[in-house]
Amino acid sequence: MKTVLFVSPGYPSEMPHFVRGLGEVGARVLGVGDGPERGLPERVQGSLAGYLRVPSLWDEAGVVEAVREWPAAARGVDRVECLWEPGMLLAARLREALGAPGLSVERTIPFRDKERMKRALDAAGIRTPRHLAARGQAAIWEAAERIGFPLIVKPIAGAGSADTHRVEDREELASAAAAVRHLEEVSVEEFVDGEEYTFDTVSIGGVPAYYNVAWYRPRPLVARTNEWISPQVVALRHPDQRALAGGVRMGYAVLEALGFESGFTHMEWYLKSDGEVVFGEIGGRPPGAHQVDQMNYACDIDVFRGWAAAVVAGRFEEPVRRRFNVVNVYKRAEGEGRIARIDGLDEFRRRHGGAIVWDNLLPVGAARRNWKQTLVSDGFLVLRHPDLATALAMADEFGSEVRLYAA
Repeated sequence: MKTVLFVSPGYPSEMPHFVRGLGEVGARVLGVGDGPERGLPERVQGSLAGYLRVPSLWDEAGVVEAVREWPAAARGVDRVECLWEPGMLLAARLREALGAPGLSVERTIPFRDKERMKRALDAAGIRTPRHLAARGQAAIWEAAERIGFPLIVKPIAGAGSADTHRVEDREELASAAAAVRHLEEVSVEEFVDGEEYTFDTVSIGGVPAYYNVAWYRPRPLVARTNEWISPQVVALRHPDQRALAGGVRMGYAVLEALGFESGFTHMEWYLKSDGEVVFGEIGGRPPGAHQVDQMNYACDIDVFRGWAAAVVAGRFEEPVRRRFNVVNVYKRAEGEGRIARIDGLDEFRRRHGGAIVWDNLLPVGAARRNWKQTLVSDGFLVLRHPDLATALAMADEFGSEVRLYAA
């Protein structure tokens, strides 16, 4: 039986499913977190062989020492896993301290530092946006002058499109530079005009055993700056189509260039109107916002368990039959306060109930969420259909005709 040390087993919300998957494939799972064990979801508590509560996950040296002294880990640890972006370096330090396989600190850094990542890919001949790292206001202006407009200013380390700004001219650069003053370092890079896709993989020995391509409608930067939009993420039934082949090949090359081994990765890339593919970024983790659930609905499989078998036993045994295009449509309420009413949902269900596989909208009475801090916003609907045009038409209809109001 393999022993897996899992960092932060209860958060974010998808983590309990990965812990459950490890238990189902026969792993002995040890959890490490900074919250009380009784606060963990039941499915996590039922899958753990032990739990170590530490004062803070951000005291990396303290966590390493506590794990070394933990009797439950004394029998040895075969894997250290963390699927939450901020904890990746901690997981790497634990691997080094415990002699466990997987990414070292040095090889983890490019997955957290966007500038280091792009330099490594540039050296491997992979097309990335022109880019420069910048510390401080003067450096941001200097980098912008060298790269030229339009451009993007975003954090060196981070996930999603938080603190990311598109800049068209000097006036907008002044606003963006002021908005990122709280960040120690940012990346200033070329704005690539094109459609944005993902390449999500579960790899074994650096080679994808399973992959998914999703399409952002619209691009995340647009969705994050316009509250009225109902963003969509579309898991495509046919990721091997000719139009996407360049992005898929590039994804394989990125894994090789960065020396990734076994586990989940989430990549983002651009397809320009002239057919050129440009790499965006990679995280050594799954995508968020319930996109792994979306992969499950596309093939009627359990990717959480598939990942677990991949990292524990070196096998991906889920039967991948791509049957559906699956669309997650995220909704934002109008107004502030608590959800007061939902218009159009009953009618939408009557028309398309057979295509709805998950209704996760906030109920009436729930407090509205801050849409700028989470893509999930005030909930979402998951739709699926074998035909892409039909799936998109339903998603657009839901986005325009179903409305949440808060008061």
